[in-house]
Amino acid sequence: MSQIIALSEAATIGLHSMVLIARSKEVVNVGQIAESIQSSRHHIAKIMQRLAKEGYIHSNRGPSGGFVLKKDPADISLLNIYECIEGKFEVQSCPGHKEICPFGSCLMGDLSYKISFELRDYLSKKSLKDYI
Repeated sequence: MSQIIALSEAATIGLHSMVLIARSKEVVNVGQIAESIQSSRHHIAKIMQRLAKEGYIHSNRGPSGGFVLKKDPADISLLNIYECIEGKFEVQSCPGHKEICPFGSCLMGDLSYKISFELRDYLSKKSLKDYI
């Protein structure tokens, strides 16, 4: 079945993992995240590396290691997390990624623009603090 709006698996893992870390009073490790969101430990570890590299989380190795936030949850938007993983969020006007519509005006009207603009706006206005 096709989906109109879908986030990549990586973005979904990043967003959910960051909320788990923000909610926790203790260090959260890859195993705990994998169990909670039912995802691959290896994939989670790769995504956590990106978030650590960008300064959103601090990573500790070892048996008592894991992740903690490096910034205040109010200062980390869902858009920050999304863009860290996927790159800059582009508001699209054409769902077919065409510069010029062969019909003169888009069959979808400006729906694609509205949906992507609203999604970006939503992600920018929600911070991790909203989920604690």
